[in-house]
Amino acid sequence: MEWMNRTLENQISDKVQPGKVFILYGARRVGKTSVIEKFLSNSTFKYFSGTGDDIQLRTILSSENKNLINTSFRGYNIVFIDEAQRIPNIGWGLKLLIDANPQLKVIASGSSSFELSNKLVAPLTGRQIVYSLFPMSMMEMAQNLGAMHIMQNLNNYLIYGTYPEILQLPNYKQKQEYLITLRNAYLFKDILEMENIKNPAKLVDLLKLIAFQIGNEVSLNELANSLGIAKQTVDRYLDLLEKSFIIIKVRGYSSNLRKEVTKTSRYYFWDNGIRNALINNFNDPTTRMDMGMLWENFCFIERIKKQEYQQLNANNYFWRTYDKQEIDFVEEREGQLYGFEFKWNDKKRTKAPKAFIETYKNAHFECITPSNFLDFVL
Repeated sequence: MEWMNRTLENQISDKVQPGKVFILYGARRVGKTSVIEKFLSNSTFKYFSGTGDDIQLRTILSSENKNLINTSFRGYNIVFIDEAQRIPNIGWGLKLLIDANPQLKVIASGSSSFELSNKLVAPLTGRQIVYSLFPMSMMEMAQNLGAMHIMQNLNNYLIYGTYPEILQLPNYKQKQEYLITLRNAYLFKDILEMENIKNPAKLVDLLKLIAFQIGNEVSLNELANSLGIAKQTVDRYLDLLEKSFIIIKVRGYSSNLRKEVTKTSRYYFWDNGIRNALINNFNDPTTRMDMGMLWENFCFIERIKKQEYQQLNANNYFWRTYDKQEIDFVEEREGQLYGFEFKWNDKKRTKAPKAFIETYKNAHFECITPSNFLDFVL
């Protein structure tokens, strides 16, 4: 399989520091292990690479026995623990390790931020560097293959997403089979293993409902009624799905203007292919009724990736008033507001809503379509 360079590769040597733990989060199959293993294989340092699935490694690192931990990793310059969320008390184990070896560089990766962060945050306060890896970004695609390749394959990204392995598969049938396997085998693995989910089928049903509401506010009461479960359970499931890198939540923006909607949320999928696999729809864009949703999801997520990878410090919102004026995406950055509307049809470009312009006089506004989206995502 041809290697696709990731943005992290240019940054990782600066992030892996003596006496600190570099924590790499991300969904399953986005390439976390591959990036770290490539970094280690190119390193001149002596390293250990292990996984939380290894019983002996799990026993040692969860023992809280300083002498046992220190002895076991003696002689290494770098220690890499994959699937770190599987190790009980991993944070304390790594703290004991770097306390005794302040020149040691430690890497921990995991596919569920809710589990790994809970175990690592307290023991490693001030000693951790956190990074999230996502499916391939358009920035990375442009660096590997050029902007014209993106333009030629845009429909594929909208339907099948950008998981690294998806991009290497030669035909649509194999792409569909891969996404269905991902949906069935990996998507909920961490949640089901680590949380007491009594009815996993409800997770799938919940995501299907979310999949049809991209770009719209989600009502917890409506979701609870549709699923026949408690509102609090819906809230908990959404939180878990967000912390396992399946969906991302965005809230409404307001400067306390009375008519602005702020108490509801919208949800987007980290990958279009996963969204389409959940609803079993891989139809061609020319025959679909949901291209507006797919375009909005794609643009929103690619912008988030850009912010993360370019370290743009921004707050993200949607904006809507009770009289139905709205903007899909509002980015608050460096004291400025940037409003973006996403339109799949170039002929349907819109102007900034009157209430937004009048309320936020220095705000910027742009309509993002397939003909001008490259600047927005690159």
